[in-house]
Amino acid sequence: MSRFDYYRAKNSMLISALVSNLVGVAVVIFLTQQSADMLPFEILRLTNRIDRFFMPAAFIVPFVLILLYERPIRGYLKRSYQKRPLSEDLVRKARRRLLNEPFFLIGLSFCIWMTAALVYSGAFWAQGSGRELIQQAFFRSFYTGLITVTVAFFVLEFILQRRVAPYFFPNGGLSTTPGTLRIRIRTRLFALLLASNIIPLVAILQHLGGASPAGGLAHLPMERMTAALTSQIFLFMGIGLWVTFLVSSNLTRPLAEITSVLRKVKNGLFETKVRVTSNDEIGYAGDVINEMTEGLLERDRIKQSLTLAKEVQQSLFPVQALKTDGFEAAGRSIYCDETGGDYYDFIPMAASDGPQWGVAVGDVSGHGIPAALLMATVRSSLRQRASHPGSLDRIMADVNRQITSDVGYSGEFITMFFLVIDPVKMELEWVRAGHDPALLYDPGTDSFEALGGTGLALGIDGNCRCSGHRRDGILPGQVILLGTDGLWEAANPKGEMLGKQPIHDAIRENCSLNANEILESILATLEKFQAGAKREDDVTLVIIKVGGAADRLRH
Repeated sequence: MSRFDYYRAKNSMLISALVSNLVGVAVVIFLTQQSADMLPFEILRLTNRIDRFFMPAAFIVPFVLILLYERPIRGYLKRSYQKRPLSEDLVRKARRRLLNEPFFLIGLSFCIWMTAALVYSGAFWAQGSGRELIQQAFFRSFYTGLITVTVAFFVLEFILQRRVAPYFFPNGGLSTTPGTLRIRIRTRLFALLLASNIIPLVAILQHLGGASPAGGLAHLPMERMTAALTSQIFLFMGIGLWVTFLVSSNLTRPLAEITSVLRKVKNGLFETKVRVTSNDEIGYAGDVINEMTEGLLERDRIKQSLTLAKEVQQSLFPVQALKTDGFEAAGRSIYCDETGGDYYDFIPMAASDGPQWGVAVGDVSGHGIPAALLMATVRSSLRQRASHPGSLDRIMADVNRQITSDVGYSGEFITMFFLVIDPVKMELEWVRAGHDPALLYDPGTDSFEALGGTGLALGIDGNCRCSGHRRDGILPGQVILLGTDGLWEAANPKGEMLGKQPIHDAIRENCSLNANEILESILATLEKFQAGAKREDDVTLVIIKVGGAADRLRH
C-alpha cells in the first residue's frame, strides 16, 4: 500500500459522505432560487440567518461523528500501511464497521436534514408565517435529506467497492462477516427508482402545488413555469444518468470478473480468484466461486499426487513377462482408482538345488493410497525375506509377523497366494494366506484343479503360520491362473457378476497360446462382460504356462 493509497482509502468514505450532502444542498438551492422572488423579504432574511448557523453545523457534526465511528477502520489501515501486526479483534471490528458504514452515514445524513426540516419549519412558525410557507420550509430540508441519502447510497457503495474493501477483504469473505447489514440488489434497484423517478416527480409536484403570498405558481406566466420545470427535468435526468452509471458499474464489474474467473477455471487455471468487494448476492457468489476454485485446486494437487503415486506403484510391478526354462508367466493389475492394493510379482528364490521362481499375488483390503502403501510394504518385506533361504511356510510366517507389526490395530490386512516354481523338478510349492486358490488347467484331461490350502490373511495374527503344499508331475501345456476376486466378482450394468465359468471357458479355448495371449483373452472377456460398467474393485491376474519358451529371464 503506497502513501497515496493509504490516505485515499482512509478518507474516501468521509469525503464521499460530505460530498453527498453538498450535492443535496446544491440541488435544493438551485430549486429554491427559481421561486425566490415569490417569497417575502422577511422570509428570505430569516432563511439566510438560519442557513448561516445550520449549514456549518450540518457539516461539522457529521465530520466529528464519522471520525469517531471510523476509529477502528483508520487504525486497521494505519497498521497495514506501517506493516505492523493486526489483532484479530481489530480486524473483526474494522471489517464490521466498514461494511456497516454506508448505513451509518446514510442514517446520519437523513437525521441531520430531518432536524433541519424541524428547525426551519419551526422558525417559520415562530415568525407567524402562513401554513404554505411552513410546509415549504419543512419539505425544503426534507427534500435535501432525501436527495442526500439517495446520492450517498450509490456513491458510498461505489467508493467502498473500488477504494476501500480490497484492503480489508483481499480474499473476499464479506458475506461471512458477522453483525453486518447487506446491500442487496433489490435495494439498489429501489434506490435507483427513488433517484430517477420518485424524487423528481415529488419535486415537480411540490413546485406545482407550492403557494406564496404573491399567488404562487398559478399566477406565473406560462413561459416562466415551463422554464422552471424544464430545468428541473434536465437536472434530474443528469442525476439519473449518473446514478445509473454507478449502479451499472457496481453490478457489471463484479459480474464481468466472475465470468473471467470462470472462463479461466474452465481452462484449468484454478489459482485465479474473484475480487470480492460487495456484501450482496454477487459478493456471496464470488466467495462461493473462490471456495470452489480452492477445492478444485486442492483436487488438482491430489490428482497430480495420485498420478505420481500411480507411476511409482506401476514401477513396482514386473517390467515384463517371466520366461525361464519350462515356464512362462504374464501378469496384469488394473485399478479402479489411480492407485490400489492389488499386487503381483515374480521373485527369484534363494535355493541351494537350482533356480526357483516365486509368483506372488496379493489383495490388500480397501483401495486408494492406504492400500497402495501397504502393498509396497508387503512387496518389500516379501522380496527381502525371499532372498534368504528358508521353507515357504517359514518365509510367509516371517512376512506375516512383519506386516502385523506394521499395520498394528488399523484393521488392514492382505490376502496372498505365493507359488514357487521349480523348473528343474517340474514341481509347484505354494502357501495360501486367506487368498482364493489358484487354478491349474490340464488340457489333456480338460479339467481344472484348485490349488487350495489353509492360512489366515497377513496382518491379522502375527503368530499365525500358513501350511505349505507341494505338487509334482507338472506337464507341458498346463495353465495355472492366479488372480484376485475383483476378476470374477466384476459386475455388468445389470449388476450380474462374471463368475469363474467364463474364465474357465477362456482358458480352455486359448490354452494353446502363450501366457500373455491367454491373459489378454481373459481380460477381453471381462471387458466385454462389463460393457462399460464402472469397476468397483481392483483386478489382478497372473497366467503361468508350462512348456513355454526356454529363454533367459529378462526381469
